[in-house]
Amino acid sequence: MDFNPYAIIVAAIVPIFIGFVWYNPKTFGNAWMKASGVTEEQLKKGNMAVIFGVTLVLSFLLAFFIQTLTTHQMGAFSLMGGDPELAKPSYHAFMEDYKDAFRTYKHGALHGVLAGVFLFFPVIAINALFERRSWKYIFINSGYWIVSFAAMGAIVCGWV
Repeated sequence: MDFNPYAIIVAAIVPIFIGFVWYNPKTFGNAWMKASGVTEEQLKKGNMAVIFGVTLVLSFLLAFFIQTLTTHQMGAFSLMGGDPELAKPSYHAFMEDYKDAFRTYKHGALHGVLAGVFLFFPVIAINALFERRSWKYIFINSGYWIVSFAAMGAIVCGWV
């Protein structure tokens, strides 16, 4: 199983960069602030070093998770127990036949979008509904994660 730590690192940084654009006042920032009830004064009170530091750590977790959704070979890797030296010959035969199958940026982006739409959109929507947030709030935040997961999925799947 090809594991590229650089892909994980770059994918973990992606949500921060997309967030700079997505939540910028010239894109969805003002609409998000209005929908969430957050003021500029409240935003200025946050400790940005802590916020971005924790965001980066959590983004690493997401990058590892999205790899299991985008890279089909991870399923075989997990079934054999993690040590290729102890794997049965069928694992090695499978990996020889399918080593790079579906390992493309396009395939990773597709699975990233699917994860965003079918896993994270429902979670964000459910929480927002109970918080009495608007659909605008739900779509702004869900859209951010769908785009982020598409980019993250493309990176971890395609960068072999």
